[in-house]
Amino acid sequence: MAQIVLGLGTSHSPQLSTPPELWRNHGERDKRNPDLRKPDGRVYTYEEVLASAHPSVRKELTPDMWQARYDACQQGIAQVGAILADVAPDVLVMIGDDQKELFQDDNMPAMLVYWGDTFHNVPRYGRGQNMPPSLQAATWAYGEKEQDFPIAVDLASHIIGSLMEQEFDVAHSCQLPPHEGMGHAFSFIYRRIMNGTTIPTVPIMLNTYYPPNQPTPKRCYALGQALRQAVESWPSDKRIAVIASGGLSHFVIDEELDHQIITALQNTDATTLTSIPKERLNSGNSEIRNWIATAGAVEHLKMQLIDYVPCYRSPAGTGCAMGFAQWV
Repeated sequence: MAQIVLGLGTSHSPQLSTPPELWRNHGERDKRNPDLRKPDGRVYTYEEVLASAHPSVRKELTPDMWQARYDACQQGIAQVGAILADVAPDVLVMIGDDQKELFQDDNMPAMLVYWGDTFHNVPRYGRGQNMPPSLQAATWAYGEKEQDFPIAVDLASHIIGSLMEQEFDVAHSCQLPPHEGMGHAFSFIYRRIMNGTTIPTVPIMLNTYYPPNQPTPKRCYALGQALRQAVESWPSDKRIAVIASGGLSHFVIDEELDHQIITALQNTDATTLTSIPKERLNSGNSEIRNWIATAGAVEHLKMQLIDYVPCYRSPAGTGCAMGFAQWV
């Protein structure tokens, strides 16, 4: 039977690939973000978030600190990529979210497995002439040219059938809309984690962001468990890796939540992972669902934290907390 031999987790924020001298620009954009949320799950204005921010955040907003955080993130990305290259799995299952890149309000599946022959990438952040410099500087991290990547169609098809047998009414797709490409949760993995290598993949998309059909943490973990069962029932001797793309907390950094999640992942604490209040998993925090699903798939392995890097970019405590991990 096939086996899951490796788990990985990585953030995919544009801030990861933006020079630190432009991080302040990301912070300026946060002032116009209509979806800033605090731990109670409610939406707040930037001014309201700023009023309750801890003064110590300002110590994070120096050129030296930004450079140190940036360097730590590059090391984290490189280590995740090196582990993937060293293990050299036959197939990489990617669990990520779609932020209205492929799916819109006319059709928003909660869970989807893609099983086309190839997965097309179209440079996404480079479109338009009015793009902020901080985003323009990160375009390279999601692919600079249109390109097709191979899909492990036989495994993807088997996963869909197995999930249906396990009572997951999973959506599927085997083609993309004309002139459209994959979401950035996936193009980041190809460009910055695989970094030019070619591994057949199985993309699994979760609707982490958009109510009312966001999968609960419990359902995400169960999906991961069902994914492992699907892999192990596949009549093949291939070695499979699973990677979570996204997170951790953003756009208001919540270090308490991040450490709770990390500790639960390290302890294979399914009870904690599946009982995170839904109020804590909105906006950018919602991508933690991808890590929870991955945890369910690799609960037979041990999670090792590579690094946790909270990357603040404004006095209000906005930014993105980056996480990098492996399960072996």
